Parts: sequence; structure tokens; C-alpha cells
Amino acid sequence: MNLKFGLVSTDDHVQEPPDLWTSRLSKRQFGDRIPRLERTDGIDHWVLDGRALMDGAIARPGALMGDRNAELTRWDEVPAAAYVPAERLNIMDAGGIDYSVLYPTVAGAAGEAFAHLEDPELELACVQAYNDWLIEEWAAASERFIPQCIVPLWPPEAAVAEIRRAVAKGHRGVVFPGVPMEFRAVPFVGEPEWESVWAVCEELDVPLCLHAGGSRQAPHAPTHALAEAIADVMLPVNSSTLVTLYMMSRVALRHERLRFVFAESALSWGMIHLEWTSHQFEVDGVLHEPWTFDGVTHEGYEMTPIEMFRRQCYFNGWFDAVAPYANYFGADHILWSTNLPMANSSWPRTQETIERCLRDLSGEARDQVLWKNAASLYKL
Repeated sequence: MNLKFGLVSTDDHVQEPPDLWTSRLSKRQFGDRIPRLERTDGIDHWVLDGRALMDGAIARPGALMGDRNAELTRWDEVPAAAYVPAERLNIMDAGGIDYSVLYPTVAGAAGEAFAHLEDPELELACVQAYNDWLIEEWAAASERFIPQCIVPLWPPEAAVAEIRRAVAKGHRGVVFPGVPMEFRAVPFVGEPEWESVWAVCEELDVPLCLHAGGSRQAPHAPTHALAEAIADVMLPVNSSTLVTLYMMSRVALRHERLRFVFAESALSWGMIHLEWTSHQFEVDGVLHEPWTFDGVTHEGYEMTPIEMFRRQCYFNGWFDAVAPYANYFGADHILWSTNLPMANSSWPRTQETIERCLRDLSGEARDQVLWKNAASLYKL
């Protein structure tokens, strides 16, 4: 591992190019169902199997644009650093970023774009095309790019097989849509059907990465712009659903070596949430021990949520102060990122943001947050 700046950004996004899926999927087999850019009335937009992707947007490169809120209408307006690895490396150097852990954009921040597909062959083809492209075009361009695979949502054996295939190719993490029940009629994540997915991540020692927003519900608002603004503000807090779900469903308890990354989570809300959730676990010992309700006996919990978190979970900050929360979570359970090239990225003021947010931390805690935790997690 070669550090020049002292930062491993653990949540950045690649912008998929227009020909990613059209050049890799069989036109004969899938026809117009393949993900692609279409132009209608002079405006480009992504479509998949007859439905719009990305809420009609072309790309999300706000940090690279003069106006971060500008809505692009044509692909040729997208800054090259969003989708060209060599250009992204220049941007990383300018922001003081050594390594970048990659999440999708068109495929969904949590890889959820294909989760609606009922055709397992199309779903798998879309997933594999993305995973192979990320290795061939980004990971091969530089070791500074850390690839993470997406997975077909169902059936579990397909997800397990793709995780094995992708990790063998060089993927370092598994991006998973945290609430799969929102996309298809599949079992609850705590049910036995999913056990093989969690187990293979444990076996291969790759983190399960649950990105905020991958399962968010659109807020009610009178205009689309206001709905988007509310959704963006609420995005980190929506990770509370994921934290609670994977702890109360006993997934974390059953798989103590499975590491969870709550990407784009931020930090401040997490302390309040884990305090409240742990309090609920401990009230009168009801949830700590097996209990019976309506004649049904339920399993107890051997650990509280904050104990589970400190054993195997990571929050990801990029704009909020760290010192008030480092002792509570443990500095060894906090990751840092720039969130390139999204509009809420700290780039190009990444180093200024770090100095503001990480002041009052010890040198060791600072190194843990900025690069040591990520180096261990992703085996750099």
C-alpha cells in the first residue's frame, strides 16, 4: 500500500458509460430490454426494460460542475472525470485522495436498479456486465481504484455464485440493496433463505456494503425538486432502517465475522439511534432473553445493538465532526470518504473538510478513520 496523502475514500461512485450494457449483452437475446441511453425530444435518459432509471437523470457529477444543481440533458455535457478512470485519478490527486472505493450510479447506489427485474437471465447479465466492466476498465487502470461487486437479488444461489465469481476477479466488497423485500416478493432478510449470502461474505472475508438511499421511499412533496431536496437531506438518516434491520433480524448476531459498511451514513444520528435501540433491547431484560408473546416463543439477543456495532460494523462520514462520536462508536469503526462525484461531495475542499471535521482527534484515531480501517477492511 502506497500512501501519498493519507486518505482512503470509502464511498465514491463511478458513472457508467452509455455502451456499458449495449456492448456486453446479447441484442439477439434481450433486444430493447438492455440498459441504455435513449434520446427523446433532444434529452438523454437511461432506460431498462421499458422503465426509466435514475429518475430520468443522465449522470450525477455535481461536484465536478460549476453549478452543482445543474440538470444535464445530453451525455456530452457529462464531465469526463465522472466516467474516465485517468481523468478521475487527476481529480483524486487534486483532492488528496490515495485510494477510492467504488459504488455504482446507474446500477443504483446500492446496486438496486436491477432488483425489479423478474427475468433472472437479464438480471444476471446486467449484473455481470457491470462487475466485469468495473474490473476491466477501472481496477485495471490503477490499483488506487477498489472495486466492489453488485449481485442479482434472487435467487440466493445466483447471488452466491456471482459473489464468488466477482471476488475471484478482484472485487473487494459486496454492494447489496439493504431491503430486498421492497423490490420483489422475496423473504425477509432474517429468514433462512438468505443465510448462504451472508455466509459466503464471511467465508471470503469481504464486507457487506449497504449504501444509504438504495431502498429509500420517495418523500411526499408538491414538486419533484422539493421531493428530491428532502430525500437528499434525509439520505444518511435512512441508514437507521438498515442498522436496525440487520441487528434485530439477528443477521449480525448469527454471523459475527460478517462486516457491515453503512455507506454514506454520516455519524451524528447514529449515536442517538444506537442508544435508543440498545435501550429498547435492555428494558426489563425483555429482549435480551427469550420471550413469549401470543403463545409464540421468540429468541433473545445475546448482545445489544451497540455491542454488535462495535464488533463488526462501520459508519462512513464525510462532512460531520468525528471527535464527539469517536469514543462512542470507536475510532476503529469509522470510515471517511469524499463521495465523488456527487453534488454533496467535499471535493475540491476535501483536505480543508478533513481538517475541520477531524480536529481534536489523536494522531492514531485520525489515521484509523482516514485510512487504517479501510486498509484492513479492503486488504490494501
